[in-house]
Amino acid sequence: MAQRDAVFPANRHALYEEHGYSAAIRSVDLLFVSGQVGSRADGSPEPDFRRQVELAFENLGATLQAAGCTFDDIVDVTTFHTDPENQFAAIMAVKQQIFSQRPYPNWTAVGVNWLAGFDFEIKVIARIPAAAKA
Repeated sequence: MAQRDAVFPANRHALYEEHGYSAAIRSVDLLFVSGQVGSRADGSPEPDFRRQVELAFENLGATLQAAGCTFDDIVDVTTFHTDPENQFAAIMAVKQQIFSQRPYPNWTAVGVNWLAGFDFEIKVIARIPAAAKA
């Protein structure tokens, strides 16, 4: 069985402990990042939707950094949306700031009816750079 190491960002938010999950799991040369939401430090949802999306990406960035990765190392993205039709423009504006250069990662967007009080969640798989594995 491949070794599996938990990865947490420097400033862990309360949700990891409250719900008992790892921010990410490093397995060989892949990083599997749990769904990141737009939470404040205390774990509560950011009420402004666009800011909630920005915070989700900030939380994702902190988790990637803790594993020695960047947004450029992401190969697969899955996002979850509570109201995709009305949220799409805000999500795309933030997404285009993060992923502005081709080739873009794979992306699957899923409409859902519940995200534990949040309206957006993003999970990714990233390849860990050789320099970060050393």
